Amino acid sequence: MNRTPAPTDTAATASTDTAAADASGGSRWEEPGGSHWEELVTAALLGTARRTPSGIPAGREAPTALLDAAAVETVRRRAGMRPGRSAARVEPAAADPRPLLPPAAARRLAMLLADRPGTGGGGGGRRGSAPDLMELLPQWLATANRRGFAPRPEALPALLDAARGRTDLRPAVLTFAGPRALWLARLNADWRFALRSTPGGGAALPGPEEPDRIRELWEEGLFAERVALLSGIRARDATAARELLATTWATERAEDRLMFLDSLRTGLHAADEPFLERALADRSRNVRATAAELLSALPGSALAGRMAERAQSCVAVDHTQGTPTIAVEAPHECDPGMERDGVVPKAPAGRGERSWWLGQLVEAAPLGTWSRRLGGRTPEEIVALPVADDWQGELHAAWCRAAVRQRDPSWSRALLGVPAAPEAGGPGAVSLAERAKLLGTLGAAERADWVAGFIAVHGLSEAFQLLGVCTVPWSGPLGRAVVDALNIARDAGSYPWSFSGVMGLAERCLDPSEAPHLETLTAIPDEPENAAPGAGSYWAESFQRLVTTLRLRAAMQRELEEE
Repeated sequence: MNRTPAPTDTAATASTDTAAADASGGSRWEEPGGSHWEELVTAALLGTARRTPSGIPAGREAPTALLDAAAVETVRRRAGMRPGRSAARVEPAAADPRPLLPPAAARRLAMLLADRPGTGGGGGGRRGSAPDLMELLPQWLATANRRGFAPRPEALPALLDAARGRTDLRPAVLTFAGPRALWLARLNADWRFALRSTPGGGAALPGPEEPDRIRELWEEGLFAERVALLSGIRARDATAARELLATTWATERAEDRLMFLDSLRTGLHAADEPFLERALADRSRNVRATAAELLSALPGSALAGRMAERAQSCVAVDHTQGTPTIAVEAPHECDPGMERDGVVPKAPAGRGERSWWLGQLVEAAPLGTWSRRLGGRTPEEIVALPVADDWQGELHAAWCRAAVRQRDPSWSRALLGVPAAPEAGGPGAVSLAERAKLLGTLGAAERADWVAGFIAVHGLSEAFQLLGVCTVPWSGPLGRAVVDALNIARDAGSYPWSFSGVMGLAERCLDPSEAPHLETLTAIPDEPENAAPGAGSYWAESFQRLVTTLRLRAAMQRELEEE
């Protein structure tokens, strides 16, 4: 739009327009945000030759009149806005009784939060030797929560922003941030996730001394509130939680029944059996399957007995051959009783029906069944027996699932085998995922020793998933096994980025006291002839970052231990 010079002063024209508007009864004085301003903006964008606003004559003077009208409208919008109604005074945030973070720890938190994506602190591409601070935030939060500290108020916005961007941080952030964070979340729509993630939107759940409030929340609360209420009661009184669930069970939706039933995993015991037995007749297949799974985790339940009887009829020791051998005769049908007890009749694509049914029966049978059935043998002796007709994989995989479900360490040890065994999987661990699950049933020290032995023999190529189930910080033997394997890979000239996942785990999980022992690995090594170009400098950077991160974690620990 080309502006034609105005013959009169703009201010004078604006005054004339204002007076004209007053004389006409204020027809151009709409409420702020009305349509006249939008009409002027549209005309300015399109040009007065294509669109002339109301009240402005068309022709050569239209551009000047448009700008004059816009000037008047701008002044009116700035100075003529009517005051809004006063809002109710915001209630102050609830008090947080926890002690505030020590000053050094508060500064460290600000540093960790400043490094999150989108704040300019982090960068992509080659990581270099600088620690990844955002990856240390979960560990920092866990320690701060364990120590019972509260954040300083000025840190709350950054904490909520970090939790908004990373859902995995939310539980720890909301625990640490406390009631003031929920107060802020009610004032900022960007942080409303905190209200959704906290039972009752931050309101305290009723205690056992408030039966009327419990009943009211259970019958009238939102689904998330009801789940939180049931889980909280279950944690302190398993019987009371089950009885509360029974009061509305018949009227709940199928998907809600499934979620509520899952809460019974906490504190599962024999007194839950009658309720779970009734759930076997539920109209929802998923509810029936969950009830059956829970009953099978109770070795003394009637369902476990029924499944044991069925499984034993399929598996026996054949003494007719020179070596005792396990013989398997899989079910020929899935009868209504099996289906009621949680056996899914339809096999997945590519899976035979009979092997599918057999696996479900063996998985649900108490593991103590097999010593009695197979001649009093121990789990190690049973697993070592040959299995006829290629049924070994199916049978051992089902025993793996049973050991995980029933949390049976003796069977887990037998199925894992020794870590130095061929393929290091033992006779029953058919995948890394199965091995990791079996390891999860062992104590922390035994778990770490097994994985350390695995790495010492087989290296790191398959160790990442197994390391993920080990307690942090890693034990001394496990940490040394990881570092030794990384050093061997470096000396072999391997690509360091092939081990970036393990190196990242080491930064978060290796005991910080190991930092002085790693100093020699920060030097650039001599590269063998077949080494990847530049691999030595990458390895040096990686070990430097590892040492720096371990020292940073040690400093974080000290800061959070201050009084």
